[in-house]
Amino acid sequence: MADIRDILDIERPTGPEVTKEAILGPEKKAKRLIFNGTKASKRPEGMAREVFALLYNDKKDAPPVFPTDTGQGYKSNKAKLGMKSVRPWKWTPFSNPARKDNAMFFHWRRVCDEGKDYPFAKFNKVVPIPTYTEAEYQSHLVAEGWTKPETDHLFDLCRRFDLRFVIIQDRYDYVQFKKRSIEELKERYYSVVSALAKVKTGPGLTAEAKIYSFDAEHERKRKEQLHRLYLRTSEQVEEEQMLQNELKKIEARKKERDKKTQDLQKLITAADHQQEPRKNDKKFSRKKIQTASSRPKIDQLVRQSTELSSIKFPDLKGSGVTVRSQRMKLPANIGQKKMKAIEAMLQELQTETNPMPTEENCTHFNELRSDLLLLYELKTAMANCEFELQALRHQYEAANPGKTLTLPKILQPDPPPVKADESGSGNGQVKNEIIDVVGSPTAMTG
Repeated sequence: MADIRDILDIERPTGPEVTKEAILGPEKKAKRLIFNGTKASKRPEGMAREVFALLYNDKKDAPPVFPTDTGQGYKSNKAKLGMKSVRPWKWTPFSNPARKDNAMFFHWRRVCDEGKDYPFAKFNKVVPIPTYTEAEYQSHLVAEGWTKPETDHLFDLCRRFDLRFVIIQDRYDYVQFKKRSIEELKERYYSVVSALAKVKTGPGLTAEAKIYSFDAEHERKRKEQLHRLYLRTSEQVEEEQMLQNELKKIEARKKERDKKTQDLQKLITAADHQQEPRKNDKKFSRKKIQTASSRPKIDQLVRQSTELSSIKFPDLKGSGVTVRSQRMKLPANIGQKKMKAIEAMLQELQTETNPMPTEENCTHFNELRSDLLLLYELKTAMANCEFELQALRHQYEAANPGKTLTLPKILQPDPPPVKADESGSGNGQVKNEIIDVVGSPTAMTG
């Protein structure tokens, strides 16, 4: 309560403060837990609980120096002493198979392991270097600029240093033979290996060596390029970075131009598609209408009906998981008025507004709503045309008193259905309705 009063800037009461101890009485001090006859250690102030749990535990064991995989967490693994006799060890000699001088060494080893091979001998991996005879060399391995003693010296160094050509070049005998580059040594070695592999692939022979292809010229150019790259100055590095940035800008501008070109091409294509129905409409001959003032309205209705397009539902071609019901989502460019009209027409047809989005339902439901939207727009255009005709009729009658404008049959709307009279005879006549100049279009009689 004191903290709340301080936050709200309320003066404290002069009387005794009501606390938890005053209501429930003094709390009893918790007894310290005792483990193995010793009291539990108290966590020092300022030390986190997790750190204290790592440093101290129930058995007062010190934490291990490094992580263990014994499954005991941070408890150290203690030696388990038994009554069995320990395994005897013996100071025994051994030889390393990797050495060819038969040198003998000594180490401690279990008596049960006596006579086994040196355990580290499995790491002695030797690269297989092929051999050749004098006849094979004279028949298949003769090359310009290389002699047999120099080839033998190269293969001897390859066996000694396990194809480490940097060391081979350093230990090469340049006194007896000419100075060679690493690329020349590699090219000679792999050409000999490939030639021997081709020779030993005859019938009844097995080829242990693979056929290699070493491009010495490419390796020289690569090293030369790396050397030039290493010797670049800071000015050259900055110039290269500037050129790369300019290249990125050029590519970005090119992509933007390509995008604008595609958008323009789409607009041109859309305009061509809109002009094609108009050209087709001109080919069909229509009957002449007596009322010249109503002819442009009819043409406008025809153009509107030809320009009406179906709903363009979203085409989900992006990557990732999509829901099939998204295909039935109406695009935002339709408008709320048309959406409500489509929903009202669906209710009249007693059709669900959100059917089960199966593949077939999505296709048919989208086609149905496209047709409903087309029907709605055609009705709207027809209502506007009828309203314009009635407005023209009233203007004519106002300008010519006593005369009645007779509309052609093609411009007259369909008559309303015949209603039965009160007697139920069924021979009632259609009643003339009062036409309101401002009101909605209704049936007319001449």
